[in-house]
Amino acid sequence: MKHIIGIAAALSLTACGTTNNYLAEKTKTVEYYRIFDIKTTASKQSVIKATSDGLGRNVNNAQEATPIPKSATLPDTPGRFAVINPFEGSKFAMLAGGAGSLGLQMATCDGAAWTAKAMRDVAGSDRLNITVCLFPYKDGYHLDMYAVFVKKEGGLFQVSRDLAGAMVGTPEEWTEKTFLDVARNVHARIDAKVALLEAQPEISGTPWVDPIAAPTKR
Repeated sequence: MKHIIGIAAALSLTACGTTNNYLAEKTKTVEYYRIFDIKTTASKQSVIKATSDGLGRNVNNAQEATPIPKSATLPDTPGRFAVINPFEGSKFAMLAGGAGSLGLQMATCDGAAWTAKAMRDVAGSDRLNITVCLFPYKDGYHLDMYAVFVKKEGGLFQVSRDLAGAMVGTPEEWTEKTFLDVARNVHARIDAKVALLEAQPEISGTPWVDPIAAPTKR
């Protein structure tokens, strides 16, 4: 009898802990990035168009720019995006960058041949910001993509967030799809060898090359 009561008490405590964790409201800052190597002899205009069209599959408000090259010769190695806090050192940055927060992060694309910035409101998160940089070098391009968003978990509104995520997708799912659609379009539209160099979080396989599986018929 004592054994049964002990098990019941343990289950009760476990359920209580799970419930409390679910109801505890948390704010999380999430960063994603991908760096692809694009080896190609295609023209800059062709690569930019393929990249822009791939991004356009998921966003409709991208701000794009094609800066004037700083040099007439291509570098041996490509550039890389950098993450900065434009208000670093200010009182505003100190207030925004509390515990558990990355502050007001943004990506820069110094030396890129083409850049794009887009924002989207995704269910279950604050506004999601995405930056795409295309860095030229002698063998082709590096495609750097960075995204950051703040999302809330738990609390009284978690059930509604779960329902919204089930219907329209989570911020993580949308970010992953956006990144892959850009790489897929580049791979499909120009003669290029596209390889993943860096990723956070990591991904397995080569989904930007593999054909998309057809839906299963029932």
